[in-house]
Amino acid sequence: MAVHGKKAPHPYLPSVIDSDEYLEVYCQPCNIEGERIPAHGFCTDCNEHLCGTCFKLHKKHKLSRNHTLLDKENMPKRMHAPTSSSVHLHQSDELTKACLKHQKEMIKFYCHDHKELLCSVCVTLQHSATLCKVDYIPDISVDITDSKYYNDILRNLDRVTDLCKKISEDTRKIIAKSEKSVTDALADIRKFRKEINQRLDELENQAEDDAEALQEEIRINLKTVERNCEDTATSLKTTTDFIKRLNATGQADRLFMELKMTEQMIEECEKKVQQVPSYNYEEYTFQANHDLSAFLKNDMAFGTFSKKPAEEPSVSSSDHVRTRQANLQTKICVKTSEDNEICRISGMTLFTPDLLIITDNRNKAVKLIDVRGHSIIHQIDVDGKPCDITAISSTELAVTLPDQKLIQFISASTSRLSMKTALKVNGECYGISCYKGRLVVSFCNPAKLQILDVNGTVLTDFTGENIFSNPVYVKACSDFIYVSDWKKGTITRLNWQGDVVGIYNGMDCPSGFTLTNKGTLFACDYSKEVVEEVSSDCSEGNILMSDLKRLEALCWCGETNKLYFSTFTGDIKYDNFLQVYKLS
Repeated sequence: MAVHGKKAPHPYLPSVIDSDEYLEVYCQPCNIEGERIPAHGFCTDCNEHLCGTCFKLHKKHKLSRNHTLLDKENMPKRMHAPTSSSVHLHQSDELTKACLKHQKEMIKFYCHDHKELLCSVCVTLQHSATLCKVDYIPDISVDITDSKYYNDILRNLDRVTDLCKKISEDTRKIIAKSEKSVTDALADIRKFRKEINQRLDELENQAEDDAEALQEEIRINLKTVERNCEDTATSLKTTTDFIKRLNATGQADRLFMELKMTEQMIEECEKKVQQVPSYNYEEYTFQANHDLSAFLKNDMAFGTFSKKPAEEPSVSSSDHVRTRQANLQTKICVKTSEDNEICRISGMTLFTPDLLIITDNRNKAVKLIDVRGHSIIHQIDVDGKPCDITAISSTELAVTLPDQKLIQFISASTSRLSMKTALKVNGECYGISCYKGRLVVSFCNPAKLQILDVNGTVLTDFTGENIFSNPVYVKACSDFIYVSDWKKGTITRLNWQGDVVGIYNGMDCPSGFTLTNKGTLFACDYSKEVVEEVSSDCSEGNILMSDLKRLEALCWCGETNKLYFSTFTGDIKYDNFLQVYKLS
């Protein structure tokens, strides 16, 4: 019990300390546990007095068996007050965290080799002194306060905390963006449904108007026949009554003349009756449009949810070509029974990863191809020889008809193509590409490039023989426009203001090409019969495939890593097929 006015003695220090700070000789390890046992020896390494039991254990324990021990005769007869650097009495009460492996033991040691906190059991069983460098925690924690290690840990905690906050913030933005995309998609669904309803109302009204017009026409015609027949019958009845009266009154002369006139009238009436159209009783039924019925039976007729295509990369000079492996996967026959000529596939665009839409120049046709099933789903004829094709939206395409100086718009679904309006342009349009509602079109005679909106308004006109000689294919992305020039043997990169910002001269006769999702280009060389990969800045190129006959059109699918291309040789075994290569 503490005495009033005096401080209670420290539980781990002797109660009497002389002026020289010397203490009674007792076992210091046992004193930590609250026991005061006379000392039996002394460890010079630990600078501690030990009782008989601790003295024996000190010789056996792997961490202390090599320490220098003094017996009772040679040990110091008095002892100094223990310092924090030797016995760490001020820290002993902090070693109270239980070991994760041995719940009844406290963590007191640290293994530098395995970077693990240990209890005495862990040290004995798994971290022997011969294998690991193990220290007693109070021995190595003296200078930890405000140390560099302490500050480094705090900085790392702040860094990881900031990273977590940033990820959380980015995640919230992604969630908001994702939810907005779904909200926008639902709005598009409602808008699409409204458009369908409006269109169906228009079609229904049209059908009703047609039915009513047919009904009115039939009614008028039948009423006319009915009225003419009634008038004729009335006239004949009057004549009959008049002849009967003449006969009854014996007016032979007049009767004779009337009979002769009536005879002619009968012949004329018979002719008129025979000339009256035969209007039989007919019933009418409604026959639903087969394509519309099939469309509504399709599970995906209304539309599907799909991942939004990633924004085309803003290509830069840092996008270089790399080594790729190309392997022929298959060939797809594009010849149909409707074709009269060998195919010439001059343009291609992907509708979905499984659907490809191509232009057949010789057969004046546009074809929808199932690349997975190797079959042609639908084919339509166009009014001219189509050259190139591009997607304007998820349901609409644009095809160039250079001989007609037209851009033909085509509606597309997963099972059918149909003609829409055509746009008149002021030249022989060849290549076409669409980016965000802007059509980029190449022309010959004179050579030029135009940017138009979908209504045909010319937004920009790039003309000049110093830039182009015979521009054929064109591709547009967010920052640049690429044009292959057949005569110059170049692929030219322009910005949207028309400035030339790159030219690739490594080809003889460049024809079709396509942009990759990495920003580079795959380009056909008709003369060299190779496919090259060209860097986005047109500074370098690398032959990807060779010995491929006369290449013309090219299309790349980034989702499947497949490259489609056609040939223009005049040989049915090449031109009637699309070749499909898998790239890795």
